[in-house]
Amino acid sequence: MVITQRRKLGRSGLEVSPISFGGNVFGWTIDENSSFEILDCFIAAGGNFIDTADVYSKWVRGNIGGESETILGKWLKQRGHRDQVVIATKVGNDMGVKGKGLSRKHIQQAVEDSLQRLQTDYIDLYQSHIDDESTPLEETLETTQN
Repeated sequence: MVITQRRKLGRSGLEVSPISFGGNVFGWTIDENSSFEILDCFIAAGGNFIDTADVYSKWVRGNIGGESETILGKWLKQRGHRDQVVIATKVGNDMGVKGKGLSRKHIQQAVEDSLQRLQTDYIDLYQSHIDDESTPLEETLETTQN
C-alpha cells in the first residue's frame, strides 16, 4: 500500500496522511529496532502523521513513561526525517513524580520534557490526553511556553 493523499489538519496549515501511526506500541509491545523498521516502512509508504504521548508506555513494569517519545526521537535524529513528519503528542496523564493534569505549570514542564525526548525543537500538534477538573479550562487554553 502506498499513501499518496494528504488532508489539511483543520486550519493549522499542516497536511497529513489519512492514516496516523499510533506510537503507543514503542517500548511496550515492540522494541526500538522493530519500531525503527516499522517507522521506516510507514514513511516509505507515504505516511507522515505519527501520534504518541508522554505517558506511553508507563503502564509497563519497569517503564516510567516517555518511552515512545524517546524511541521516536532517536529515530527522528538517526534518520533525519523531522521535516517530513507531523508529530502529535499529548499531555495530562499521571507521570508519577513528574505530575499530571492540565495546569499551566505542568504543561510547560511536560512540553519541555517531550521536546527533549523527541529530540526536536517543536511539536506539530500538542493535545490534552484527559480532562482535568481541578484546572480551569481558561488556564489550560492560555498556557504558553516561556
